[in-house]
Amino acid sequence: MLIANLDYLLLTHRPDLGQLVLRWTRPATSAEHRDGYALALKQAEQEKVTRWLIDLRSRGLADAADFRWLMHNFRASLAAALPGTRPRLAYLVAPYHAELLNERLADEMATDALDTVAVRAFTEEQTAQAWLQAR
Repeated sequence: MLIANLDYLLLTHRPDLGQLVLRWTRPATSAEHRDGYALALKQAEQEKVTRWLIDLRSRGLADAADFRWLMHNFRASLAAALPGTRPRLAYLVAPYHAELLNERLADEMATDALDTVAVRAFTEEQTAQAWLQAR
C-alpha cells in the first residue's frame, strides 16, 4: 500500500511482508532526508512495523552529518516508538557505495550504545529481504 509518493521518496507499507519500503528516487536535501524518515517513523509506529527496506540506489549515501543523525537520533526515536522490539533496517545500495557504507556502519557499531536497532547494507534486494525475514 503506497503511503507517500513524494518527489524524492516512495514510501510503501507491505503488510504481507511486515515491512516499510523507502525507495529514494533522487539525491535528497538534508531536510528531505529527515522529513522522509520522520514520515516513515510515523507509519512504523502506527502500524507497528519493525522491518524496513531502504533503497538508496537512486539517491546515494547521506552526507556525514545526516548519517550521524540517522545513526543516533533517528535510531533512538525508532527504538522508543517500537518498545520491546528490535527493528531491522536493510539498506540497499549500489555496489560502489557498499564499501563506504559498511565502513561507516562498522565505525558506528563499534561504539554503539543503541543495540536496539539492527542495521545492515546489501547490494541485492533478495539478500536484504532474506535478512529482514529471518527472525
